[in-house]
Amino acid sequence: MRRSFLCGKDPLTKRSYEHRREWIRQKIYALSRVYCIDVCAYAIMSNHYHLVLHINREKALALSHLEVVQRWREHHKLPMLVSRWLSGELTSEGDIDACLSIIESWRARLWNLSWFMKELNYDIACQANQEDDCSGHFWESRFKSQALLDEQALVAAMAYVDLNPLRAGTADTPESSDYTSFQARLVALNRYQDTAPCLHPFIGSRRGEKREGIPFLLIEYLELVDWTARQFCQNKACMKVSEPALLQRLNLPQSQWLDVCKQLEQHRSTAIGCACDIGLIKSCLHKKRVHLLRLNG
Repeated sequence: MRRSFLCGKDPLTKRSYEHRREWIRQKIYALSRVYCIDVCAYAIMSNHYHLVLHINREKALALSHLEVVQRWREHHKLPMLVSRWLSGELTSEGDIDACLSIIESWRARLWNLSWFMKELNYDIACQANQEDDCSGHFWESRFKSQALLDEQALVAAMAYVDLNPLRAGTADTPESSDYTSFQARLVALNRYQDTAPCLHPFIGSRRGEKREGIPFLLIEYLELVDWTARQFCQNKACMKVSEPALLQRLNLPQSQWLDVCKQLEQHRSTAIGCACDIGLIKSCLHKKRVHLLRLNG
């Protein structure tokens, strides 16, 4: 709507907006503590950002009314009715029902992607407008999303996002890619932490455990990203690299994996994955038409 930079450097005025990257990262981290939406991967570029998110509906539904209120009030002002409910001042059954209805509406928002993105983009837009001393629309549009239908799609999207700076020529290696989840995970690893702050942890592929996380080992993912980065930089036909264990387990050939990583955003795909039941996908996504990018040919 107006000429503006997100985080890059204006070549005309030479003004730098790089500090805004930290705004976005901190807001993502803050929202991940409130919403039941897990951050699997992110990359904050000069004029856009990418997120791979896990919507944890079951977690939101399992929260008590008090837990929902505690989460919501971290970033929102509570109405008087809910404040009185917290203090135990409500005695009327009608007031209590009205209060619980409000809380249930907040619960639905805690696993709603649109609400998450709305709050993220709105906060950044307000800060940018204040800094630029202007008003009006900051973002070109809302946001674009693709459904990740299975584990193959998840790891493909994560690698795609973490390699964005390298592919854009702003970093030489994945670990030198600033403001990415890959770098954040490596920093946490060097500090002997289980996982980076506010990032969904890697838990391995062991079944039957009641642990929430990404169903791969961190070391496998790091090796996979490193291998994929070499192919992008060196032209895959010239590289002779052993196939990572993760690709073997997912039964994805190297050439097909590279095609997916290159085409992930080029296709107008509603969903990504190996699933072939289009009818079920349409039903789950509440869509009449679905553009599916298949990972298995």
